[in-house]
Amino acid sequence: QLQNKILILTVCAAGIGGTFQYGYNISIINAPTSYIQRFMNETWLERTGVPLKSNVILLLWSFTVSAYPLGGLTGALLAGPMAIMLGRKMSLLLNNVFVIIAAVLSGFSRMAKSFEMIMLSRFFTGVNAGVSMNIQPMYLAESAPKKLRGAVALTSASFTALGLVLGQVVGLRELLGGEESWPFLLASNVVPALIQLTALPWFPESPRYLLIDRGDEESCLSALQKLRGNSDLSAELEEMLAEQAAAKGQRAKNPWELFQNPAVRWQLISIVVLSSAMQLCGNDSMYFYAAYVFQEAGIPQDKIPYVVIGTGSCELITSVTCNMIIDYTGRRPLLLGGYIFMAGWAIVFMVALSQQTRISWMPYLSMACIFAYILSFGIGPAGVTGVLPTEVFDQMSRPAAYMICGSLLWFNLFLVGTAFPFIVKSLAHFCYIPFLVVCVCTALYVGFFLPETKGKSFLEISEEFKKRNFKAQTHAVFYKGPEEIKSTML
Repeated sequence: QLQNKILILTVCAAGIGGTFQYGYNISIINAPTSYIQRFMNETWLERTGVPLKSNVILLLWSFTVSAYPLGGLTGALLAGPMAIMLGRKMSLLLNNVFVIIAAVLSGFSRMAKSFEMIMLSRFFTGVNAGVSMNIQPMYLAESAPKKLRGAVALTSASFTALGLVLGQVVGLRELLGGEESWPFLLASNVVPALIQLTALPWFPESPRYLLIDRGDEESCLSALQKLRGNSDLSAELEEMLAEQAAAKGQRAKNPWELFQNPAVRWQLISIVVLSSAMQLCGNDSMYFYAAYVFQEAGIPQDKIPYVVIGTGSCELITSVTCNMIIDYTGRRPLLLGGYIFMAGWAIVFMVALSQQTRISWMPYLSMACIFAYILSFGIGPAGVTGVLPTEVFDQMSRPAAYMICGSLLWFNLFLVGTAFPFIVKSLAHFCYIPFLVVCVCTALYVGFFLPETKGKSFLEISEEFKKRNFKAQTHAVFYKGPEEIKSTML
């Protein structure tokens, strides 16, 4: 059992400073919103003697919030070159530098009387999240044995959800959510970074990276022995050597090369569809609506933060459940089920919102919808989407694939964050129609085009996609019909 212990500890060491930070930093910014806006106004008043207009405060606040996805996009683009040049583990360790800079900036912002420091700090926090969202699932999926690959890579989603919940808890007024303590709340993200810096160096680098990218068979074997203990490694090593032989003479690809390469066409379409859908399916917007719906349901204003923690816990519970079942059920059923259920709940939610004022029990139905929607998202899309790029791309294309995936993820997060208030304004109760369309289209795509990757080696998955990518061409080779017919003159 020792080797499983090492694998579990590796997962925890990578997760706590990795995707945990993404969830944590998304949720800690919610609690001190009004305090930071007041701080912006007071600082400006001190500097110029003129208070800020309310729409300018709102604009400054939206800059602060959107600095996070902008940093994330930068991080996603940095992640590929970092993973190739520094290795998976070293990249995760170095990535903590960004959080430490961010914590120093936000922690001293009030002392320095500078709200610009908060904006800059959110940007660096975003860079950290962007790097870890890409490199952590890659590192874990490459280190895990084939039969546990789905579950191990999926822990990334569980750590994101854990970060969300802990961020909500730490942001409560009783802890760090009070007016006096908001700089400490924003700087508290330095704690997970320090934990990772002390823990992760004790664990091995990704064996696949050591063998295929570095060509270092000895280090690969010692990393495998650490991760697997004394179980028989010959089959796994043989598989890796076959991958190494397939990648021989190739160098790591750039993102634009993937777009030009017909051999990865279906893999690319799949990750583009699924990464975009993950942010465009409206799950994050549910959190936006949560406070309003809970208020309508008659929950007292000061109790709402506690109920919102319930929504975060929902995502945590489902992603842990999904962890346990992914290697039994496979990837497709979870994705398909998740998007179909979300489409169903979106319809119920819109009906409930439109009847909110007329029927007394409707607010409770919309409350149930919020929980159900987040549960459906957690059971499939939340975790499986991050696992797929590792499984459907080979070692040389994987970092580039994650760069594309991550860029889409952050760009769409920014897009939804910016557009959602306007969608609500124009569509009112029917603001979930765009999300409904996304869920239905994604479910159709998964149902018709996505192959199952459960329990297959990386080479077997590549072979399956190769058949799809070149299916059109094989038809063209055998099917010589029309050319011959054209020549027979009537």
